[in-house]
Amino acid sequence: MTTDPVRATDPATSDGGATDDGPVVRYERSGPVATVTMNRPAYRNAQNSAMTYALDSAFYEASADDAVKAIVLAGAGAHFSSGHDIGTPGRDAHMPFDRRAGLWWDHCGKAGAESRFARESEVYLGMCRRWRELPKPVIAAVQGACVAGGLMLAWVCDLIVASEDAFFADPVVRMGIPGVEYFAHPWVLPPRVAKELLFTGDRMTARRAHELGMVNRVVPREHLAARTRELAERVAGMPRMGLALAKRAVNQAEDLQGLHGGLDAAFALHHLAHAHNAETAADPLGGMDIRAMKAGTEAGGA
Repeated sequence: MTTDPVRATDPATSDGGATDDGPVVRYERSGPVATVTMNRPAYRNAQNSAMTYALDSAFYEASADDAVKAIVLAGAGAHFSSGHDIGTPGRDAHMPFDRRAGLWWDHCGKAGAESRFARESEVYLGMCRRWRELPKPVIAAVQGACVAGGLMLAWVCDLIVASEDAFFADPVVRMGIPGVEYFAHPWVLPPRVAKELLFTGDRMTARRAHELGMVNRVVPREHLAARTRELAERVAGMPRMGLALAKRAVNQAEDLQGLHGGLDAAFALHHLAHAHNAETAADPLGGMDIRAMKAGTEAGGA
């Protein structure tokens, strides 16, 4: 079994492309499985642009490596991901990055809705669509919080293994925004459950997510890495082309059920909400910060 060195996958950025725990994203290959680990545990793996582009580099590397048959997406520390970075010292929404997910112009130097739409078209909706099309199976290993932007990362994965303490929530309606940018809610959940998740902002337990089919397996926290690895190795035993075609077939079926067009429509409403907030509230986030969002998300519920 060969293991590649753990390394950063993107150049230094505003927070150095690294944390006190090492690179902002760790990449490791062991046998046929590549593990991509978000590594901002002090901030619950909040996704700044540096992390987003490092994730993209890691996924691209795994896709290009013929030795990799399956990919695991994980989060270091107590939580998978608390979502988009809206207030850590490494927040870098104002900084330019080489665009990869689309041809829309850069957001830097632009004002208002033009800047927000350009950036979010790239780093949120565009990146998620790019990752969903990765031709190799991707398995999310979710523990602790999987909130808002964290849902987007889990939902673009083909399979989800969750620890018993994992919970899922999209509380951004508290900002006056109708859900995260990659709006897959009505495809990964029954519509009325999707509405409840959004209308209340409450947490959904891993067990409930499993009952609804959003999560494939629920395992004890101490077994999450091992059980996810076992599943990844089992998947990796299948023919590469067969896996790629099976993934494409299911993705195409979802698109025929309206996923692609639904994402575009919801993304437009998302930016209408940002623009409304910018005119009527303290800022495009409706004056909400990390503390307010965390305080408003109740345990249990959905």
